[in-house]
Order: sequence, then structure tokens, then C-alpha cells
Amino acid sequence: MLSPAASIAAAPLWRRRLIALLAGAVGALAMAPFGLMPALAIAMTGAVWLIDAAVSRPDAKPTAEPRGAARVWRKIPAAARRAFAAGWWWGFGYFLASLWWLGAAFLVEADQFVWAMPLGVIGLPAAMAFYPALGFFLASLLWTQGPARILTFAAALTLAEWLRGHLFTGFPWNAFGMALGGNLLTAQAASLTGLYGLTLLAIALFSAPATLAARPLTLRSLAPTGGALLALAALFGFGAWRLAASPAPAPQVPGVAIKIIQPNLAQDDKYRPEYKREIVERYLQLSALSPEAKSNDLTLLVWPESAFPFILSRDPEAMAQIGEALPPGVILATGAARAEEDPSYRGDGFEPASGRLEHPVFFNAIQLIASGGLLIGAYDKSHLVPFGEYLPFEAAFARLGLRQFVSIPGGFEAGPGRRTLNVPGLPPVAPLICYEAIFPGEALPQEPGAPRPGLMLNVTDDGWFGHTAGPYQHFAQARLRTIEEGLPMLRAANTGISAIIDPYGRITESLPLGVEGLVTGALPQAIDPPLYARHGLFLPLALWLICTTAGIMAFLRRTHLTRVQQLSSNYIRLLS
Repeated sequence: MLSPAASIAAAPLWRRRLIALLAGAVGALAMAPFGLMPALAIAMTGAVWLIDAAVSRPDAKPTAEPRGAARVWRKIPAAARRAFAAGWWWGFGYFLASLWWLGAAFLVEADQFVWAMPLGVIGLPAAMAFYPALGFFLASLLWTQGPARILTFAAALTLAEWLRGHLFTGFPWNAFGMALGGNLLTAQAASLTGLYGLTLLAIALFSAPATLAARPLTLRSLAPTGGALLALAALFGFGAWRLAASPAPAPQVPGVAIKIIQPNLAQDDKYRPEYKREIVERYLQLSALSPEAKSNDLTLLVWPESAFPFILSRDPEAMAQIGEALPPGVILATGAARAEEDPSYRGDGFEPASGRLEHPVFFNAIQLIASGGLLIGAYDKSHLVPFGEYLPFEAAFARLGLRQFVSIPGGFEAGPGRRTLNVPGLPPVAPLICYEAIFPGEALPQEPGAPRPGLMLNVTDDGWFGHTAGPYQHFAQARLRTIEEGLPMLRAANTGISAIIDPYGRITESLPLGVEGLVTGALPQAIDPPLYARHGLFLPLALWLICTTAGIMAFLRRTHLTRVQQLSSNYIRLLS
């Protein structure tokens, strides 16, 4: 009976590609909203067997001499080329199955965008698939047939995932570590390792069963799976211990009361200026404000991202209406587009409340409004969404008739960088607008000498993606930031999921997806910075170096033994 790797190697090309595509697609079931960890074990085990097959398959006989780029490609070892191709199909399956919901955004204004749906639903997964392909390629260069190849694979694919999170502005959505990060118990390890440490662990643990295909089964081939099961049990045990050792519910910041509205506005209505009055009135009605309320009845009111189909701070009528409804001492933090005239960004977040802008530039902002309609602070989003908020390579794409999804002339401009918001009555606030919450290690402002924030404020609008997996995945990634940083989070989402989350990732109050309503509660206290918040990538980098070193040593040992065997055979042949 052939081993899985031998069966794959013997299969025709179309079947090998289909196996890789399906293996990767199964791994998407480990992400939110499903959270099926064993699905990633199937995907990762299949990935190891695919590389086994690529390395063990006999090289094809050379055909005609290639030219140009193909000539350079042919100089790469054939096994590495086959591994790269297998990795691309595997990655394409994974991203196609885990990012299909992006197609919903193209249907919001279908008359303008439906033609471009394949670019998001197929084009983005096809581009993202090059990262796993790179991981497979690098792993194949140091590949061995023993258990050490699991560590080689984990190190190579984790490096590719880190690159995915940083190159070309980064896109760490559904990193493989979210298979552990989506479960509250195993997610507690993020306090030590962060997302990329979880990614290394997830790849190593869930690819270990690949060694069970060895025949005959020996203690050496059983050890990786046994060790992986013990390590997974340790992760669950650490999470249970950490949560049991922390008070539940978490201690609260004294005298702070929070309200978060979830308006659940239809996306095609939200951006129509003619609905201006109705939208403001709906927000105020949902906020359940009372002019007679005392200041200590409510501290902070939060409205979601880009809450208005107009420039709020330049609309005196709307500002007056909101300011009149806010009781004294209550601060409104709301998502809102912001505009200013001067194209050279000043960075203070303020602009005159009147006057026509002749050459405006726009920013996606969080603005703080006090009683009386006074604008007291703002933060401009600095990490924008490509194609959503701005158009990369604008000249080329504009010729194709493509523009960014947000109907802002020229798209949004990026703010000057992450910074703290000072909200009266609250600890320093780390603002996160939508997409900014998915980047590990970048959630907190890096302001020299600034105090550590006491909470994260995340406003978002996932209404673009309807009732799909997208909002659940976004919420899971945002929640992981609380565990990494040891800070609570207030999250306001137009259609959901809105929540108050404590610094251990526990949800204290929330509203589900697709529901209109109000989240009310107290602000959980921050805890001392966990290891990851203090030292960043130090521990995951150390683990990665251990895996890499083990893989290199195993490769060198195999190469050395092979060379010794070849010399011995040659010597015996000479003697005979």
C-alpha cells in the first residue's frame, strides 16, 4: 500500500492540484465562525504530505531549452518548484474558502462593482496564495523524511505568514494562529507569544500527525503526534489556569459607565445624504439620552465607524442637535469622515466648523464631541484598507473603471500615525478604526513618553459583508488584541458584533450580528502588561529560531550521512 505522499506523487497533475486545493480549503473551517481546530490538522497534515510528494517525485526529463524568466525558474531545483506550485494551490484553497465573503462588498453598489467581484473573490486569494507557496518552497530546500521536517515546515510557513502581515501594507487576516486564537482557552497563550507565536505553534501542532504515515510505525514517528497532543493539552491547561486565576467578572474602573450603539443600518442607506436627518435621529434615539441625566450616569457614548453620510464637523445643524442631546459631562466618540482644505496634513485633527472647502482631503476619523456640540479631539485612521478606502496604483486601476468602495473623491488620506486619545473621565484611549485592529503588535500608539493606554476603542463598519463569516472573523481578531495587550476593548460595529471585552478576552456585554440595539456596561480595568506586551516578538522569535535550527541540523545530518554513504559505496566498488 502506497503512503499518502507516494499516492500524491503518483497522481496526475490535475489530481495533485485538486488535492492541494481541497486540503487548504478544509483548513478554513478552523477559523471563525466555525472554530473547528481538527480541520487545520487535516490541512497541515496534507501540506506536509504535499511537500513529501514534491521532494520524492522523480524529476521530469528536460524538454526544449526555456527562455527568459522560464530559464531562471528552471535553474531552481525541480523539487522546490513542485513544492512552490503545491503551496500555491493549497494556499489558494485556504484563502478562497476563508475570504469568499468579500464578494458581499461588491453587491452593496452592484451597478458599479459587481463586474469587479472576481478581483476580490478570486484575485485576492490567488495573490495571498503566493505566501504559503513561499513557505512550501523554503521548507522544501531543507526537507528531510524524518519527524524534524515538521519543525522545518512550521518555521518556513510562519516566516511566510509574518511576511504576509507586513509586505505591501500587510494583510494578516486569518493567520493560521487564529485556529488557537479563536478559542478563549488556547488564546490565552497570546499573552506570551502574540499571534505569530500562536501561528508557529498551530502549524507545528497540527502538522505533526503527518508522521503517522511512516511505515512501519515506530516510537520515533509516533513521538511528534504524542508531543503535539501534550502541547495542545498544556495550552488548554494554561488558558484554564490563567482565566481561573483572574477575577470574573473583571474589576471595573470606578465611576465609568459606557453605552455603545449598534444601529444595524443597511449599507446602501447609510451613505445616502438624503437620509441625513433620519440617521442622526436614529442614533440619538438608540442612545437613549436624557437631558436631565447626571454626569455620573454615563461617561462615554460610542457610535460606530463612518456613522454619517456627510461631514459631521462641518454641519452646524447636526453638531448642535447632537450637542443639545448630550448631557453635561458625557462624551460622544463617533466614527465620522473628516475633511480639511490644506493638503499638507497638520495632524491636530481639528478644522473650522464653517466655510466651503475648495480642494478638500478626507480622513476616516474618530471624533470626540462634548455637550453643547464642542469638538474636543480626533484621531485619523493611519492604516487604510487598500481598494476599500484608497486605490493603490490609482492611475492604472482608474483606467479600468475601478475606484475604492467608499464614495469619497480620491479616497481617504492616511493620518500621521497611531496616537492616544484623551477622553475626560477615562484612562488614555488607544483608538482603532476597523481594519487597524487586526495587526498584532500595532494596536497601541508608539508615542515616546506617553502613558500606557487603559483601553482600546474599536469602531468599525462590517455592514459591507452582511451576515457572512467576515464580521465573525474580524471580531475574533480584534478580541485577540485584548489578550496580547492586557487591555479591555470597547467595540462599536454598525451591524455587529459590538461588545465590551475584558483584558482576558472575555466578553462582558455584547450584541450579536444583525441586531439593532444598545450595549451598556462598565469599563473593565486593564491588567499589568503581559509578556507579549512587554517584549513583543522576543519569545516567538526564540521559538522560531529553535525550529529553524532543528530543521537545518536535521538537513545537514541527512546530507552528511548521504555523502558518507555515497563515498562508502564508491570505495567498495573500487575494491571489488
